[in-house]
Amino acid sequence: MNTFKIIKYTSEYYNLWNDFVAKAKNATFLFHRDFMEYHSDRFVDYSLLIFDEKENLIALLPANKVGNELFSHQGLTYGGLVLDSNCKLADVIQLNYQLLNYLFDAEIIKLHLKIIPTIYNLFPADEMEYISFLLQAKLTRRDAIAIVELANKIVPSRVRKRGIETGEKHQLKIIEETSFDLFWNELLLPNLAQKYQTKPIHSLEEILYLKSKFPELIRQFNVYFENKIVGGVTVFVTKNVVHPQYISGNKAFNTKYGGLDFLYNHLINNVFNDYKYFDFGISNENNGLQLNESLHYWKESFGARTIVQNFYEIETKNYVKLNQVLI
Repeated sequence: MNTFKIIKYTSEYYNLWNDFVAKAKNATFLFHRDFMEYHSDRFVDYSLLIFDEKENLIALLPANKVGNELFSHQGLTYGGLVLDSNCKLADVIQLNYQLLNYLFDAEIIKLHLKIIPTIYNLFPADEMEYISFLLQAKLTRRDAIAIVELANKIVPSRVRKRGIETGEKHQLKIIEETSFDLFWNELLLPNLAQKYQTKPIHSLEEILYLKSKFPELIRQFNVYFENKIVGGVTVFVTKNVVHPQYISGNKAFNTKYGGLDFLYNHLINNVFNDYKYFDFGISNENNGLQLNESLHYWKESFGARTIVQNFYEIETKNYVKLNQVLI
């Protein structure tokens, strides 16, 4: 069996970590340390770097620790083991044997993984799905994600087309902005407070900071009717995927102006048409056990179809189950 060296992340590995993320086969800018650390005060970071026998960095685990359990970083939408494109399945099996053994010796009893959805991968990267099976991992959650494959679009429904026509009729204007203040303060914050008694995951200060670090990857599009903002969307852009992180509008935005249909049509067919996927996000509640049918149907009526994201709970003591896998 190959021998791997596992090291806890410290700031001295900042450049090495980020350089690896930039070329890994299943990573996005969310794994960059500047993104991970904007909310470092909320988490006990326990991220790991994994090196092969030749001291080459071959994998990362963005993670945080809670008690005696380790989590795919809870400040990120997805995670799991980030792999070099040259990693073979046998390498990842042996790597996991030693990783879980390392965690077991550190008295961490469980590892919670939230696998990155396949559309975000640059190359096939389902190793952890297979290894989770070998480890008899517990599937704790499965979310349904609605996506549009942009090179192979399904025609939107007549209802969506009418919404797009309504937006055109009202002469809505979509403008990409460098500022988030108007959208955050006039729409997003008051709407979330009124409808859900909550706040966005990112404060205005945090999203401005992240925008300064990733100016081409976090983009803001506002919708105007007669020069007044009526809606908007904050978009996260990765190499393969475009994902609306926040969407909000005033009362008339969708019911009267057809704004949401008009806005998404513009993003899908004009701004981001050259990307691979448009990710509408999940429509689940209660850890995937319930589906917001009307919300998911709306996404499907735009031509979206479903993939899933899996969440696993692995007992670190089960590392022994990987010992006899390779024959």
